Amino acid sequence: MTEPADGADAAGSDGIDSTSFETALAAREQAALEARHRQAADDGDPEAASRLGTLLLRRGDLEDAEPYLRSAAAAGLRAAANNLGVLLHQQGHRAEAAQWWRQAAVAGSAPAAHALGLQLRDQGEEEAAEYWLHFAADHGHPLGAYALGDLMEHRRDVRAERWFKVSADAGHREAAYRLARMREAAGDKETAETWYRTAAARSHARAALRLGVLLEERARTDESLLDEAARWYRQSAQNGEPRAACALGFLLRDAGDLATAAEWWQEAAEAGDGNAANALGALHASRGEDAEAERWYRSALDAGDQNGAFNLGLLCAGAGRDQQAEQWYRRAAYAGHREACNALAVVLLQRGDESGAEPWFSKAAEAGSVDGAFNLGVLHAGRGEHRQAQEWYARAAAEGHGEAALQLAVVQEQRGNLTGALDRYRQAAAGGSAEGAFRLASVLDRRGDADEEAEHWYAVAADAGHRRAQVRMGVRAAERGALEIAESWYRRAAEAGSRSAAFNLGLLLARQDSEPEAMLWYTRAADAGHGRAALRLALLALRRGEPVQAENWCRRAADYGPAEVAERAGRLLGALHAELSA
Repeated sequence: MTEPADGADAAGSDGIDSTSFETALAAREQAALEARHRQAADDGDPEAASRLGTLLLRRGDLEDAEPYLRSAAAAGLRAAANNLGVLLHQQGHRAEAAQWWRQAAVAGSAPAAHALGLQLRDQGEEEAAEYWLHFAADHGHPLGAYALGDLMEHRRDVRAERWFKVSADAGHREAAYRLARMREAAGDKETAETWYRTAAARSHARAALRLGVLLEERARTDESLLDEAARWYRQSAQNGEPRAACALGFLLRDAGDLATAAEWWQEAAEAGDGNAANALGALHASRGEDAEAERWYRSALDAGDQNGAFNLGLLCAGAGRDQQAEQWYRRAAYAGHREACNALAVVLLQRGDESGAEPWFSKAAEAGSVDGAFNLGVLHAGRGEHRQAQEWYARAAAEGHGEAALQLAVVQEQRGNLTGALDRYRQAAAGGSAEGAFRLASVLDRRGDADEEAEHWYAVAADAGHRRAQVRMGVRAAERGALEIAESWYRRAAEAGSRSAAFNLGLLLARQDSEPEAMLWYTRAADAGHGRAALRLALLALRRGEPVQAENWCRRAADYGPAEVAERAGRLLGALHAELSA
C-alpha cells in the first residue's frame, strides 16, 4: 500500500532515493532542495509542503513529514492525500489512512485507489475493493491491475486473466508468472512458455523453474532444448529456488555428470527440498554407503517428504533389517504413500497374513499403484476369484503393467480368442514382460503368417534373458544355417540353466566334431532331467562298449520321458538285458 500517487508521491518511480547518493555533492544538492521546499512550505506554498512531506516520508522521518502532508492534503493536493494515507498506514492508523486514500482516489489518484482497494480487500469488503482496484487498473496502475486479477482469480472469475495480462504488459513479473500458470493449467503451454520467459527474464525464480520444466518436457523430441532448460534451472536455483536446484541435479545426472548433480542436490536438500534429499540418499545407497543414505532419507522425511520413510524401508529391507523395514513402510503407508502400502502388504503376505495384506493392497491400488492392482489380482486369483482377479489385472494392464496384461492374454488364449490374446500379449511385451514377448512370438509362429514379427519378439524376449526364447532363436538360426549364431544362443540359455539348450548345444557341437564338449552338455541336460539327452548318452556309452553305463542312462531316459523317448529307452534296455543274459 506504499506505492506513489502522481508525480510527487512517496513511492513514485521518479523520486530520488536518498540511499542511492554516492557523492557529497549530491548530498549537498539534496539538502539545498529540502531547504528551499521547507522555506516555501513555511511561507504557505501547498505544493512545496507536499514535496517536502514526500521527501521526509521517503527518508523515514514520519513526525516531521506529517504536518506538511496534512497541510498540503487539506489544500486539496491528491498526491499529498495519498502520501498522508501511506504515512498513517505505516503508523498503524488504518481507518484515517483509508479516509485520505479515499479523498485522493475520488480526486483521481490511481495509487490511492490501489491502496484503498487492498485495505478494503483485507477487511473482507470485496465488492468495494473490486471497485477501487478496477479504478486503479483502468487508470493505468500495474499494481492495481495485478491486485484486481488476484482478487478475481480467488473468486474463480475468468476475467482475472485479462488483468494479469494488463499488469504483465506493464512489466509486473508476478503477473506474468500468474498469467503463465493460468495458460498452462488451460493446456496452452505455448503461451504459458512465452509468459514464463517474460517473468524469468525479470529474475522471477519460480517462472524460471517452470520454464525449465516445459523446456525439459519438449526436449523429449528436441534434445537441443536441454541446455536451455539447464540454464533456466540454474538461474532459478541461484535466485533461491531449491526445487530448481533439485531439477538441475536430475538433468545433470541424466547427462552423466553425477558429481555436479550431487552438489546441486545437496544445495537443494540443505534448503529443505525433500526430493533432493531422497536423490542424495539413493546415490549413497547405490554406492553401498548405507549410513549416508539413511541420513539423507531421514532429512527428506524431516522435510515432510514421505518418500523418505519408504526409502528407509527399502534400505532396511536390503540390509536384512526386516522389522525396521516394516515399521518404515507402515509409517509411509499411513501417510498415504501408495507404494509403501503395496510394500507393506507384500511383507504381510510373505509372513502368511493374507487378511492383513489385502486392505493394504486395496489401498495401494485405489491410490493408483499399478503394482498394488496387479498384486491384488494375484491375491484374488489364488483364491479362485477369477472375475475379481481379471478386473484388477485389467486395471494394472491399462497403466502399462506387462505381467498383468500377460495374465489377461493367457485367459484369452485359453478361451480360444487368439485375436484378443494377441492384443494382450502385445501389450504385455510392450510393458516389458519377457514371457509376454515369448508367448506373442509363439502364437505368431504357430499362425505362420508373421514370421518376421515372430522373430522380432523372440529376439526381444531372448535379449531380456528368457531361456526358451533363446532356445527358439538358436533353433531358427540353425535352420538358416547360421551355426555360430545358433551356438551363441544355445550357450546363453544353457549356461542360464536350460536343459533343452544344453541338449541342442550338444547336438550342434557333435555335428562339428566336438564330441568331448558335446558329452559335457548332454550330461548337464540329462542331469537336469532331459530324456533325449539321457538316451543319447546311453547310445554313446553302448558305442564305447560301456553296457552298464548305457543301462544307467537308459533307465534315466525311461524315467524322464517323454513317451516316445521312454519307449525307445525301454526297447534299448530290453536289448541290453538280452545281450547281457546271453
